[in-house]
Amino acid sequence: MLPRGVFLSLFFTLISSPSCFTSFQDNPLANVLEQSPGYEDRSDDFEVSFAKLKMDYHDEIGDSMEYDLLGTPATGQGEVNVDDFGAEGDGKTDDTAAFKKAWKKTCYSNVGGVLVVPEKKYHLKPMNFSGPCKSDFVKLKILGMIMASNDRSEYRRDRRHWLVFENITNFIVEGGQGTIDGNGEIWWKNSCKIDETQPCTPAPTAVTFYGCKNLKVFGLNVRNAQQMHVRFEQSVNVQSYNIMLTAPEKSPNTDGIHVIGSQNVQIFSSVIRTGDDCISIVNGSRNVQAMDVVCGPGHGISIGSLGKNNSESHVSNVEVNKAKLTGTTNGVRIKTWQGGSGYAKNVIFQNIVMENVTNPIIIDQNYCDQDTPCEEQESAVQVKDIIYKNIIGTSAKEITIKFDCSKTFPCKGIVLQDIDLQLHKDESGEANATCVNVNKLETRGRVSPQCS
Repeated sequence: MLPRGVFLSLFFTLISSPSCFTSFQDNPLANVLEQSPGYEDRSDDFEVSFAKLKMDYHDEIGDSMEYDLLGTPATGQGEVNVDDFGAEGDGKTDDTAAFKKAWKKTCYSNVGGVLVVPEKKYHLKPMNFSGPCKSDFVKLKILGMIMASNDRSEYRRDRRHWLVFENITNFIVEGGQGTIDGNGEIWWKNSCKIDETQPCTPAPTAVTFYGCKNLKVFGLNVRNAQQMHVRFEQSVNVQSYNIMLTAPEKSPNTDGIHVIGSQNVQIFSSVIRTGDDCISIVNGSRNVQAMDVVCGPGHGISIGSLGKNNSESHVSNVEVNKAKLTGTTNGVRIKTWQGGSGYAKNVIFQNIVMENVTNPIIIDQNYCDQDTPCEEQESAVQVKDIIYKNIIGTSAKEITIKFDCSKTFPCKGIVLQDIDLQLHKDESGEANATCVNVNKLETRGRVSPQCS
C-alpha cells in the first residue's frame, strides 16, 4: 500500500496534469496492482476517530493544491455577523432577509470577508448565496445551526433546492461546531416511497454547490436533509473533509454526497449515515477521490446510476480508498440502465472493510429502479478498467461478488486482487460469486469467493 504522503502527491500530480491522465486512461493505475497486499486493521471505533480527526496529512494537501491560500485567510479580512443585519437566531423567526443582506456585504467586499453564523438557531427559507464575488476569497463560518422550515409551501418556486451556493470562486465553508438541518421528516412522510398514495415529486437537496471553483468544505454537520444532503454540481477543485452527514435509515433518497458534472473532487475523513447512497458519482464527473470514509447505514458507495432514458453518461478516474461500510444494502457499486451510452472507466476500489453488507461488490448494467419492468435494450454504458483490491469483510447474503453485465457491451478489464469476503456469522450457507458477460476478468493474489 502506498504511503499516504506518496499517494496524495501522486493524486495531485494527476489532477493537475492532463498528460498524466491520458496515461491513466491507457493503463489505469497498473502500478497499484503491483503493490503487496496487507490492509491495515481498521476495526477501531470510527466515530470516535472522527471526533478526534486532526487531519495529519492536511499540510501535504495544502502544499499540493493551487488553492491552499484558502486555508489560511489573512487576518485583515473582516468578519460579517448575520446578527448585525437583523437575524434573531431564535429558531422561530425567519432570518432569510438578514442572511441575504449579510451575504451581499460579504460577497461584494473588495478585500474579502468571513460571514459568521453565531452559536444560535437560525430559520431559513430557500436561499441562493450567489456569486461571483468581488474579492478573491470568501468564507462562511457556521458556529450555530441553520434549520429549514417544515412548511413545504415555501418551496413553491423551486422544489429541488434549499441552500444553494453558486458561481463562487475561492470559497471556504467551515463548520466549527455548526450544523445544517434540513428538517426533512415532513418530506419523507410525503414521499411515494413511504406513502404509495402520494405522487412521486422531487424534494429539495439541503446544500448545493453549483458552478463553484476552488471550494473547500470542512468540519460541518448536515443532517435530516429533505432529500440529498450535499451536492457538488458543475464544480472544479473541491475538497470536502471532516464532515458528518446523517439521516434515518428509512429516509428516502437522502444521499450523503452527490457528485455530478464535477472534476478534481476530494472527499475524505468523513462519516455518512443516511437512507440512500453514502456517496454517488454520476454523469460528467472525473478525477474523484473518496478516502477514509465511514458509510452505513445507507446504500453504499455508487457510481451511477448512468444512462437512464437512453442518455449518454461519462464517469472516469475515480478512486475509493480506505473505507468502512457497515450494514449497507450495497458495498461498492456501479449501476447503469439499459439503453444508455458512454462509459464508466478507470475506477479503483481498494483497502475497504465491509461488515454485514448486502452486495459487497456489484456491477449492475441492468439497473431498473421503477415499478414496471425495464425493456431489454441493446445499447449500454460501457464499464471497463475497474480494479478491486484489498477488500475484506462479511456479506449479509450468499452472493458477495455480482457482475451482471450487458450482453452487447460486456464489462472489460475487471481485476480482483486480494479479496476475502465471507458470509456473516448470522447467515447460513456459503459465500459465492456470479460473473455474467465479463470479458478479461483477472484475479491476483487470494480471491475468495471466485466466479464459477
